[in-house]
Amino acid sequence: MKILAFAASNSRNSINRQLIQYAVSLLQNAEVEIIDIHDYEMPIFSVDREQELGQPPEAQQFFKKIGEADALLISFAEHNGSYTAAYKNLYDWSSRIDPKVFQGKPMVLLSTSPGPGGAQNVLGMATHSAPYFGGTVKASLSIPSFYQNFNEEAGVLINPELHTQLETALASF
Repeated sequence: MKILAFAASNSRNSINRQLIQYAVSLLQNAEVEIIDIHDYEMPIFSVDREQELGQPPEAQQFFKKIGEADALLISFAEHNGSYTAAYKNLYDWSSRIDPKVFQGKPMVLLSTSPGPGGAQNVLGMATHSAPYFGGTVKASLSIPSFYQNFNEEAGVLINPELHTQLETALASF
């Protein structure tokens, strides 16, 4: 199984990227490609820009990466209760290629934040909307209070209950 994994954040020190890296380390019998959404930066989407530019190569490449994968693993950062602007822009451009951006792929959706909410708002939005955009959500998991539950130096989740929940979510692939 080929899994495409990424953090829906453009922070260089993204805790969601750390969570993705840990999660993929738990996957067995899978070929995993981790991408960085920094590699897909484009002008802010608008219909006017789309008419001027067409579909930027970065949007086409991102859409193609999804198409080449068998499954998706995404960890969402939350900005003001919603998607990060970087992810939303990438998604908006890609959805103009095909509204079914996720192309029928099974998905495991994660989120984390420094606070006790664990970015549950954005995870809820992503989980709810994915089926409308061609995704099949197999599992979702929010990791609250990242710095209390994750050892950054070792790069591991140290909360045994959350670790078990993550393994269960990943097993849904």
